[in-house]
Amino acid sequence: MGKLSIHNLRKTVSYLKRNGLKETLVTIGEHLPRTSRETYVYTPVTEPELERQRGKEWESPVTFSIVVPAYRTPEQYYRELLESVLAQTYPHWQLVIGDAGEDDCLGQLAASYEDKRICYHRLSGNRSIADNTNETLRWAEGDYVALLDHDDLLTPDALYEMAAAIERGKHGDTLPRMLYSDEDKCDENAQRFYEPNIKPDFNLDLLLTNNYICHLLVMETELIKKLGFRAEYDGAQDHDLVLRAAAELWRVPGAILHIPRVLYHWRCHSASTAANPESKLYAYEAGVRASQDYADNRGWKAKVSMTQHMGFSRTEYDPPILQQRPEIGAIGGRVLGKARRIVGGMMDEAGRVQYQGLKDGYSGYLNRAILVQQAQALDMRCLKLSGQCRELFSKVLGMEYEEDEATGMYCWQSLPSGSDYGNMGLKLSRALREAGYILLWDPQLVCDLCSGNGE
Repeated sequence: MGKLSIHNLRKTVSYLKRNGLKETLVTIGEHLPRTSRETYVYTPVTEPELERQRGKEWESPVTFSIVVPAYRTPEQYYRELLESVLAQTYPHWQLVIGDAGEDDCLGQLAASYEDKRICYHRLSGNRSIADNTNETLRWAEGDYVALLDHDDLLTPDALYEMAAAIERGKHGDTLPRMLYSDEDKCDENAQRFYEPNIKPDFNLDLLLTNNYICHLLVMETELIKKLGFRAEYDGAQDHDLVLRAAAELWRVPGAILHIPRVLYHWRCHSASTAANPESKLYAYEAGVRASQDYADNRGWKAKVSMTQHMGFSRTEYDPPILQQRPEIGAIGGRVLGKARRIVGGMMDEAGRVQYQGLKDGYSGYLNRAILVQQAQALDMRCLKLSGQCRELFSKVLGMEYEEDEATGMYCWQSLPSGSDYGNMGLKLSRALREAGYILLWDPQLVCDLCSGNGE
Protein backbone atom coordinates (compact mmCIF):
# COMPACT_ATOMS: atom_id res chain seq x y z
CA MET A 1 0.00 0.00 0.00
CA GLY A 2 3.09 2.20 0.42
CA LYS A 3 3.10 5.96 0.66
CA LEU A 4 -0.02 8.09 1.19
CA SER A 5 -1.91 8.88 -2.01
CA ILE A 6 -5.48 8.84 -3.30
CA HIS A 7 -4.61 5.68 -5.25
CA ASN A 8 -3.30 3.88 -2.15
CA LEU A 9 -6.18 5.16 0.00
CA ARG A 10 -8.67 3.63 -2.44
CA LYS A 11 -6.75 0.36 -2.40
CA THR A 12 -6.77 0.34 1.41
CA VAL A 13 -10.54 0.96 1.61
CA SER A 14 -11.13 -1.80 -0.95
CA TYR A 15 -8.87 -4.19 0.97
CA LEU A 16 -10.71 -3.35 4.24
CA LYS A 17 -14.08 -4.19 2.68
CA ARG A 18 -12.80 -7.57 1.45
CA ASN A 19 -10.64 -8.72 4.35
CA GLY A 20 -11.70 -6.89 7.52
CA LEU A 21 -9.93 -4.56 9.95
CA LYS A 22 -7.42 -7.00 11.49
CA GLU A 23 -5.98 -8.16 8.16
CA THR A 24 -5.92 -4.57 6.87
CA LEU A 25 -3.94 -3.33 9.89
CA VAL A 26 -1.40 -6.11 9.38
CA THR A 27 -1.01 -5.14 5.72
CA ILE A 28 -0.67 -1.43 6.55
CA GLY A 29 1.99 -2.30 9.14
CA GLU A 30 3.95 -4.21 6.51
CA HIS A 31 3.79 -1.54 3.83
CA LEU A 32 4.26 1.68 5.82
CA PRO A 33 8.07 1.38 6.02
CA ARG A 34 9.92 2.39 2.85
CA THR A 35 10.84 -0.63 0.79
CA SER A 36 13.23 -1.29 -2.06
CA ARG A 37 10.29 -0.98 -4.45
CA GLU A 38 9.65 2.58 -3.21
CA THR A 39 13.31 3.62 -3.35
CA TYR A 40 13.77 2.09 -6.81
CA VAL A 41 15.42 4.19 -9.50
CA TYR A 42 15.30 3.02 -13.09
CA THR A 43 18.77 3.28 -14.62
CA PRO A 44 18.57 3.49 -18.41
CA VAL A 45 21.19 1.87 -20.60
CA THR A 46 24.10 4.22 -21.29
CA GLU A 47 24.42 5.81 -24.71
CA PRO A 48 27.79 4.10 -25.42
CA GLU A 49 26.16 0.73 -24.73
CA LEU A 50 23.22 1.60 -26.97
CA GLU A 51 25.66 2.55 -29.72
CA ARG A 52 27.46 -0.75 -29.28
CA GLN A 53 24.15 -2.59 -29.62
CA ARG A 54 23.23 -0.62 -32.78
CA GLY A 55 26.56 -1.54 -34.34
CA LYS A 56 26.40 -5.27 -33.66
CA GLU A 57 26.47 -7.53 -36.69
CA TRP A 58 24.11 -10.48 -36.41
CA GLU A 59 24.95 -13.86 -37.88
CA SER A 60 21.36 -14.81 -38.74
CA PRO A 61 19.11 -12.16 -37.22
CA VAL A 62 15.81 -13.28 -35.78
CA THR A 63 12.80 -11.11 -36.65
CA PHE A 64 10.17 -9.83 -34.23
CA SER A 65 6.57 -8.81 -34.79
CA ILE A 66 5.54 -6.38 -32.04
CA VAL A 67 1.79 -6.87 -31.79
CA VAL A 68 -0.31 -3.98 -30.44
CA PRO A 69 -4.12 -4.21 -30.36
CA ALA A 70 -5.31 -0.60 -29.92
CA TYR A 71 -8.62 1.01 -29.05
CA ARG A 72 -9.19 4.73 -28.48
CA THR A 73 -5.56 5.15 -27.45
CA PRO A 74 -4.76 8.69 -26.25
CA GLU A 75 -2.48 10.37 -28.78
CA GLN A 76 0.27 11.08 -26.22
CA TYR A 77 0.46 7.44 -25.17
CA TYR A 78 0.36 6.19 -28.74
CA ARG A 79 3.08 8.56 -29.91
CA GLU A 80 5.34 7.58 -27.02
CA LEU A 81 4.73 3.89 -27.75
CA LEU A 82 5.72 4.38 -31.40
CA GLU A 83 8.84 6.28 -30.44
CA SER A 84 9.86 3.60 -27.92
CA VAL A 85 9.70 1.03 -30.72
CA LEU A 86 11.53 3.25 -33.21
CA ALA A 87 14.27 3.75 -30.59
CA GLN A 88 15.07 0.02 -30.49
CA THR A 89 18.76 -0.70 -30.98
CA TYR A 90 17.81 -3.97 -32.68
CA PRO A 91 16.50 -3.13 -36.17
CA HIS A 92 14.87 -6.37 -37.32
CA TRP A 93 11.28 -5.79 -36.26
CA GLN A 94 7.79 -5.23 -37.57
CA LEU A 95 5.27 -3.20 -35.54
CA VAL A 96 1.77 -4.58 -36.15
CA ILE A 97 -1.00 -2.28 -34.94
CA GLY A 98 -4.59 -3.51 -34.98
CA ASP A 99 -6.89 -0.54 -34.40
CA ALA A 100 -10.44 -1.24 -33.23
CA GLY A 101 -11.25 2.47 -32.85
CA GLU A 102 -13.83 4.42 -34.80
CA ASP A 103 -11.54 6.85 -36.67
CA ASP A 104 -8.20 6.84 -38.49
CA CYS A 105 -6.25 9.16 -36.16
CA LEU A 106 -3.85 6.41 -35.09
CA GLY A 107 -3.31 5.40 -38.71
CA GLN A 108 -2.42 8.95 -39.72
CA LEU A 109 0.01 9.28 -36.84
CA ALA A 110 1.67 5.96 -37.68
CA ALA A 111 2.01 7.01 -41.34
CA SER A 112 3.65 10.30 -40.34
CA TYR A 113 6.78 8.41 -39.22
CA GLU A 114 7.31 7.05 -42.76
CA ASP A 115 8.81 3.79 -41.57
CA LYS A 116 7.80 0.71 -43.55
CA ARG A 117 8.28 -1.46 -40.47
CA ILE A 118 5.18 0.15 -38.94
CA CYS A 119 2.17 -1.81 -40.21
CA TYR A 120 -1.15 -0.20 -39.31
CA HIS A 121 -4.41 -2.11 -39.84
CA ARG A 122 -8.04 -1.31 -39.08
CA LEU A 123 -9.80 -4.19 -37.36
CA SER A 124 -13.20 -5.46 -38.46
CA GLY A 125 -14.72 -4.09 -35.25
CA ASN A 126 -14.14 -3.77 -31.53
CA ARG A 127 -14.77 -7.15 -29.96
CA SER A 128 -13.07 -8.74 -26.98
CA ILE A 129 -9.41 -8.07 -26.12
CA ALA A 130 -8.64 -11.66 -27.10
CA ASP A 131 -10.46 -11.43 -30.44
CA ASN A 132 -8.82 -8.09 -31.28
CA THR A 133 -5.40 -9.54 -30.53
CA ASN A 134 -6.07 -12.68 -32.59
CA GLU A 135 -7.07 -10.55 -35.55
CA THR A 136 -3.96 -8.39 -35.18
CA LEU A 137 -1.80 -11.52 -35.00
CA ARG A 138 -2.80 -12.42 -38.56
CA TRP A 139 -0.40 -9.78 -39.88
CA ALA A 140 2.56 -10.91 -37.76
CA GLU A 141 5.33 -12.16 -40.07
CA GLY A 142 8.32 -12.32 -37.72
CA ASP A 143 9.92 -15.38 -36.17
CA TYR A 144 8.72 -14.25 -32.73
CA VAL A 145 5.85 -12.14 -31.47
CA ALA A 146 6.40 -9.53 -28.74
CA LEU A 147 3.23 -8.35 -27.02
CA LEU A 148 2.94 -4.64 -26.22
CA ASP A 149 -0.10 -2.92 -24.71
CA HIS A 150 -1.25 0.21 -26.52
CA ASP A 151 -0.36 2.58 -23.67
CA ASP A 152 2.97 1.06 -22.52
CA LEU A 153 6.63 1.45 -23.48
CA LEU A 154 9.62 -0.68 -24.38
CA THR A 155 13.12 0.18 -23.19
CA PRO A 156 15.47 0.83 -26.15
CA ASP A 157 17.39 -2.40 -25.53
CA ALA A 158 14.30 -4.63 -25.19
CA LEU A 159 14.46 -6.43 -28.54
CA TYR A 160 18.26 -6.51 -28.50
CA GLU A 161 18.27 -8.45 -25.23
CA MET A 162 15.65 -10.86 -26.57
CA ALA A 163 17.54 -11.36 -29.83
CA ALA A 164 20.82 -11.93 -27.97
CA ALA A 165 19.21 -14.58 -25.77
CA ILE A 166 17.72 -16.35 -28.79
CA GLU A 167 21.08 -16.24 -30.57
CA ARG A 168 22.75 -17.83 -27.53
CA GLY A 169 20.07 -20.51 -27.61
CA LYS A 170 20.84 -21.26 -31.25
CA HIS A 171 24.42 -22.06 -30.26
CA GLY A 172 23.37 -23.96 -27.14
CA ASP A 173 21.25 -26.96 -26.33
CA THR A 174 17.75 -25.48 -26.64
CA LEU A 175 16.24 -22.65 -28.65
CA PRO A 176 14.00 -20.50 -26.41
CA ARG A 177 10.38 -20.55 -27.52
CA MET A 178 8.96 -18.26 -24.84
CA LEU A 179 10.90 -15.43 -23.19
CA TYR A 180 10.03 -12.79 -20.62
CA SER A 181 11.77 -9.93 -18.85
CA ASP A 182 11.51 -7.91 -15.67
CA GLU A 183 9.37 -4.77 -15.76
CA ASP A 184 8.47 -1.65 -13.81
CA LYS A 185 5.66 0.91 -13.77
CA CYS A 186 5.67 4.50 -14.94
CA ASP A 187 3.35 7.44 -14.34
CA GLU A 188 0.98 8.88 -16.93
CA ASN A 189 3.71 11.12 -18.36
CA ALA A 190 6.35 8.37 -18.42
CA GLN A 191 8.62 10.49 -16.24
CA ARG A 192 8.66 8.55 -12.96
CA PHE A 193 9.48 4.85 -12.81
CA TYR A 194 8.62 2.76 -9.77
CA GLU A 195 7.52 -0.62 -8.36
CA PRO A 196 9.91 -2.92 -10.22
CA ASN A 197 8.78 -6.49 -10.78
CA ILE A 198 12.00 -8.50 -10.49
CA LYS A 199 10.94 -11.98 -11.51
CA PRO A 200 12.25 -15.47 -10.82
CA ASP A 201 13.25 -17.92 -13.52
CA PHE A 202 10.34 -19.98 -14.78
CA ASN A 203 8.27 -21.30 -11.89
CA LEU A 204 5.13 -23.18 -12.91
CA ASP A 205 3.44 -23.29 -9.52
CA LEU A 206 4.04 -19.59 -8.95
CA LEU A 207 2.51 -18.96 -12.38
CA LEU A 208 -0.59 -20.84 -11.25
CA THR A 209 -1.01 -18.28 -8.44
CA ASN A 210 -0.72 -15.20 -10.69
CA ASN A 211 0.66 -14.10 -14.04
CA TYR A 212 4.04 -13.04 -12.69
CA ILE A 213 5.46 -13.29 -16.23
CA CYS A 214 3.27 -10.48 -17.61
CA HIS A 215 5.54 -8.06 -19.61
CA LEU A 216 7.65 -8.19 -21.72
CA LEU A 217 6.38 -11.46 -23.21
CA VAL A 218 7.94 -12.82 -26.40
CA MET A 219 6.77 -16.08 -27.95
CA GLU A 220 7.61 -18.07 -31.05
CA THR A 221 5.14 -16.95 -33.74
CA GLU A 222 4.19 -20.47 -34.74
CA LEU A 223 3.36 -21.34 -31.13
CA ILE A 224 1.36 -18.21 -30.31
CA LYS A 225 -0.69 -18.47 -33.51
CA LYS A 226 -1.41 -22.13 -32.80
CA LEU A 227 -2.57 -21.42 -29.24
CA GLY A 228 -4.30 -18.10 -29.87
CA PHE A 229 -6.12 -16.00 -27.28
CA ARG A 230 -9.41 -17.18 -25.78
CA ALA A 231 -12.19 -14.63 -25.34
CA GLU A 232 -13.68 -16.48 -22.38
CA TYR A 233 -10.57 -15.46 -20.39
CA ASP A 234 -10.72 -11.81 -21.42
CA GLY A 235 -8.75 -9.64 -19.04
CA ALA A 236 -6.50 -12.60 -18.18
CA GLN A 237 -6.00 -13.67 -21.79
CA ASP A 238 -2.20 -13.37 -21.45
CA HIS A 239 -2.20 -15.50 -18.29
CA ASP A 240 -4.29 -18.14 -20.02
CA LEU A 241 -1.97 -18.07 -23.06
CA VAL A 242 1.17 -18.43 -20.96
CA LEU A 243 -0.28 -21.31 -18.96
CA ARG A 244 -1.18 -23.20 -22.13
CA ALA A 245 2.25 -22.51 -23.60
CA ALA A 246 3.86 -23.69 -20.36
CA ALA A 247 1.92 -26.95 -20.59
CA GLU A 248 3.85 -27.65 -23.80
CA LEU A 249 7.23 -26.23 -22.84
CA TRP A 250 7.95 -26.41 -19.12
CA ARG A 251 9.63 -29.81 -19.12
CA VAL A 252 12.11 -28.77 -21.84
CA PRO A 253 15.12 -27.05 -20.20
CA GLY A 254 15.75 -23.67 -21.78
CA ALA A 255 12.50 -23.51 -23.77
CA ILE A 256 11.15 -20.86 -21.37
CA LEU A 257 13.71 -18.17 -20.64
CA HIS A 258 13.77 -15.27 -18.18
CA ILE A 259 15.80 -12.17 -19.12
CA PRO A 260 16.70 -10.54 -15.77
CA ARG A 261 16.50 -6.94 -16.97
CA VAL A 262 13.74 -4.31 -16.89
CA LEU A 263 12.75 -4.10 -20.55
CA TYR A 264 9.16 -2.87 -20.22
CA HIS A 265 7.46 0.13 -18.61
CA TRP A 266 3.83 -0.49 -17.64
CA ARG A 267 2.04 2.86 -17.69
CA CYS A 268 -0.31 3.60 -14.78
CA HIS A 269 -3.34 5.81 -15.21
CA SER A 270 -6.80 5.91 -13.68
CA ALA A 271 -8.26 3.21 -15.94
CA SER A 272 -5.33 0.80 -15.89
CA THR A 273 -5.19 -2.41 -13.89
CA ALA A 274 -1.72 -1.43 -12.67
CA ALA A 275 -3.06 1.70 -10.95
CA ASN A 276 -6.49 0.51 -9.88
CA PRO A 277 -6.92 -3.25 -9.36
CA GLU A 278 -10.68 -3.00 -8.92
CA SER A 279 -11.02 -1.36 -12.36
CA LYS A 280 -10.65 -4.86 -13.79
CA LEU A 281 -11.90 -7.24 -11.13
CA TYR A 282 -13.19 -9.39 -13.98
CA ALA A 283 -9.58 -9.86 -15.12
CA TYR A 284 -8.55 -11.36 -11.79
CA GLU A 285 -11.57 -13.64 -11.76
CA ALA A 286 -10.64 -14.75 -15.27
CA GLY A 287 -7.11 -15.47 -14.00
CA VAL A 288 -8.52 -17.83 -11.39
CA ARG A 289 -10.51 -19.59 -14.12
CA ALA A 290 -7.40 -19.86 -16.30
CA SER A 291 -5.49 -21.59 -13.51
CA GLN A 292 -8.49 -23.81 -12.82
CA ASP A 293 -8.57 -24.76 -16.50
CA TYR A 294 -4.88 -25.68 -16.35
CA ALA A 295 -5.49 -27.89 -13.29
CA ASP A 296 -8.52 -29.53 -14.90
CA ASN A 297 -6.61 -30.28 -18.09
CA ARG A 298 -3.86 -31.95 -16.04
CA GLY A 299 -6.50 -34.16 -14.45
CA TRP A 300 -5.86 -32.76 -10.97
CA LYS A 301 -8.69 -32.88 -8.44
CA ALA A 302 -8.15 -29.32 -7.26
CA LYS A 303 -9.94 -26.03 -6.69
CA VAL A 304 -8.41 -22.63 -7.40
CA SER A 305 -9.64 -19.63 -5.41
CA MET A 306 -8.57 -16.02 -4.82
CA THR A 307 -6.41 -15.15 -1.80
CA GLN A 308 -6.97 -11.99 0.26
CA HIS A 309 -4.93 -10.15 -2.38
CA MET A 310 -6.72 -9.44 -5.66
CA GLY A 311 -5.06 -11.16 -8.58
CA PHE A 312 -3.36 -13.85 -6.48
CA SER A 313 -4.79 -17.34 -6.04
CA ARG A 314 -4.22 -20.64 -4.28
CA THR A 315 -4.84 -24.19 -5.48
CA GLU A 316 -6.18 -26.71 -2.96
CA TYR A 317 -5.83 -30.42 -3.78
CA ASP A 318 -8.14 -33.22 -2.62
CA PRO A 319 -6.70 -35.84 -2.35
CA PRO A 320 -3.43 -34.16 -1.26
CA ILE A 321 -1.01 -32.87 -3.85
CA LEU A 322 1.66 -35.54 -3.27
CA GLN A 323 -0.90 -38.18 -4.20
CA GLN A 324 -1.79 -36.44 -7.45
CA ARG A 325 1.46 -35.01 -8.78
CA PRO A 326 4.22 -37.64 -8.92
CA GLU A 327 6.73 -35.08 -10.23
CA ILE A 328 6.82 -33.43 -6.78
CA GLY A 329 9.36 -35.01 -4.45
CA ALA A 330 8.86 -32.86 -1.36
CA ILE A 331 6.86 -29.99 0.07
CA GLY A 332 8.27 -27.54 2.60
CA GLY A 333 6.96 -24.63 4.61
CA ARG A 334 7.98 -21.74 6.84
CA VAL A 335 10.13 -22.10 9.94
CA LEU A 336 9.35 -19.37 12.48
CA GLY A 337 11.70 -18.28 15.26
CA LYS A 338 11.63 -15.47 17.83
CA ALA A 339 8.94 -12.83 17.36
CA ARG A 340 7.38 -15.21 14.83
CA ARG A 341 9.72 -14.20 12.03
CA ILE A 342 10.93 -16.51 9.26
CA VAL A 343 14.27 -18.15 10.09
CA GLY A 344 14.08 -21.12 7.72
CA GLY A 345 12.05 -22.81 5.03
CA MET A 346 12.62 -22.16 1.34
CA MET A 347 16.30 -21.68 0.41
CA ASP A 348 18.29 -20.93 -2.70
CA GLU A 349 21.06 -23.25 -3.88
CA ALA A 350 23.58 -21.46 -1.65
CA GLY A 351 21.45 -22.04 1.44
CA ARG A 352 20.19 -18.45 1.82
CA VAL A 353 16.75 -18.44 3.41
CA GLN A 354 14.12 -16.77 1.26
CA TYR A 355 11.98 -14.17 3.08
CA GLN A 356 14.45 -14.28 6.00
CA GLY A 357 13.18 -12.15 8.89
CA LEU A 358 9.71 -11.56 7.43
CA LYS A 359 7.09 -11.33 10.16
CA ASP A 360 4.35 -13.94 10.35
CA GLY A 361 1.26 -12.62 8.57
CA TYR A 362 3.20 -10.41 6.17
CA SER A 363 2.96 -11.08 2.43
CA GLY A 364 6.41 -9.99 1.31
CA TYR A 365 7.60 -8.62 -2.01
CA LEU A 366 4.72 -8.68 -4.52
CA ASN A 367 2.85 -10.98 -2.07
CA ARG A 368 5.15 -13.86 -3.00
CA ALA A 369 5.75 -14.92 0.61
CA ILE A 370 2.16 -16.20 0.78
CA LEU A 371 2.20 -17.96 -2.59
CA VAL A 372 2.87 -21.62 -3.35
CA GLN A 373 5.94 -21.90 -5.57
CA GLN A 374 8.68 -24.22 -6.68
CA ALA A 375 11.88 -24.06 -4.64
CA GLN A 376 15.55 -24.90 -5.04
CA ALA A 377 15.93 -26.21 -1.48
CA LEU A 378 13.82 -26.89 1.62
CA ASP A 379 14.46 -26.88 5.35
CA MET A 380 14.43 -30.25 7.16
CA ARG A 381 12.37 -28.75 9.99
CA CYS A 382 9.29 -28.21 7.86
CA LEU A 383 9.30 -30.94 5.26
CA LYS A 384 6.91 -33.50 3.83
CA LEU A 385 8.39 -36.13 1.54
CA SER A 386 6.66 -38.08 -1.22
CA GLY A 387 6.47 -41.80 -0.52
CA GLN A 388 8.38 -42.57 -3.71
CA CYS A 389 11.36 -40.52 -2.47
CA ARG A 390 11.87 -42.10 0.94
CA GLU A 391 14.42 -44.60 -0.28
CA LEU A 392 16.42 -41.73 -1.75
CA PHE A 393 16.15 -39.90 1.59
CA SER A 394 17.73 -42.87 3.36
CA LYS A 395 20.45 -43.20 0.76
CA VAL A 396 21.41 -39.50 0.89
CA LEU A 397 21.18 -38.89 4.63
CA GLY A 398 21.90 -42.36 5.97
CA MET A 399 18.76 -42.55 8.11
CA GLU A 400 15.13 -43.57 7.83
CA TYR A 401 12.41 -41.06 7.07
CA GLU A 402 10.12 -40.69 10.09
CA GLU A 403 6.76 -39.01 9.75
CA ASP A 404 4.99 -37.23 12.58
CA GLU A 405 1.56 -38.89 12.82
CA ALA A 406 -0.10 -35.71 14.08
CA THR A 407 1.16 -33.34 11.38
CA GLY A 408 2.16 -35.63 8.53
CA MET A 409 5.48 -33.76 8.38
CA TYR A 410 9.00 -35.12 8.78
CA CYS A 411 9.79 -35.71 12.46
CA TRP A 412 12.93 -33.53 12.56
CA GLN A 413 13.00 -33.59 16.39
CA SER A 414 14.36 -37.14 16.16
CA LEU A 415 17.56 -35.88 14.51
CA PRO A 416 20.71 -35.88 16.68
CA SER A 417 21.27 -32.77 18.77
CA GLY A 418 23.29 -30.14 16.93
CA SER A 419 22.31 -31.36 13.46
CA ASP A 420 22.96 -28.87 10.66
CA TYR A 421 19.41 -28.66 9.33
CA GLY A 422 20.36 -26.24 6.58
CA ASN A 423 23.11 -28.37 5.04
CA MET A 424 21.04 -31.51 5.41
CA GLY A 425 18.18 -29.81 3.60
CA LEU A 426 20.49 -28.60 0.83
CA LYS A 427 21.98 -32.07 0.39
CA LEU A 428 18.60 -33.78 0.22
CA SER A 429 17.13 -31.09 -2.05
CA ARG A 430 20.02 -31.32 -4.47
CA ALA A 431 19.63 -35.09 -4.70
CA LEU A 432 15.89 -34.78 -5.31
CA ARG A 433 16.37 -32.23 -8.08
CA GLU A 434 19.09 -34.31 -9.72
CA ALA A 435 16.68 -37.26 -9.66
CA GLY A 436 14.21 -35.12 -11.64
CA TYR A 437 11.82 -34.18 -8.82
CA ILE A 438 10.27 -30.77 -8.15
CA LEU A 439 10.43 -29.19 -4.70
CA LEU A 440 7.41 -27.16 -3.63
CA TRP A 441 7.15 -24.47 -0.97
CA ASP A 442 3.76 -23.98 0.68
CA PRO A 443 3.76 -21.07 3.17
CA GLN A 444 0.67 -22.42 4.90
CA LEU A 445 2.85 -25.22 6.32
CA VAL A 446 4.50 -23.86 9.45
CA CYS A 447 7.01 -25.04 12.04
CA ASP A 448 7.01 -22.62 15.00
CA LEU A 449 10.23 -23.24 16.93
CA CYS A 450 9.07 -21.18 19.88
CA SER A 451 5.89 -23.17 20.39
CA GLY A 452 7.46 -26.48 19.43
CA ASN A 453 4.59 -27.18 17.03
CA GLY A 454 4.47 -27.74 13.31
CA GLU A 455 1.24 -27.28 11.37
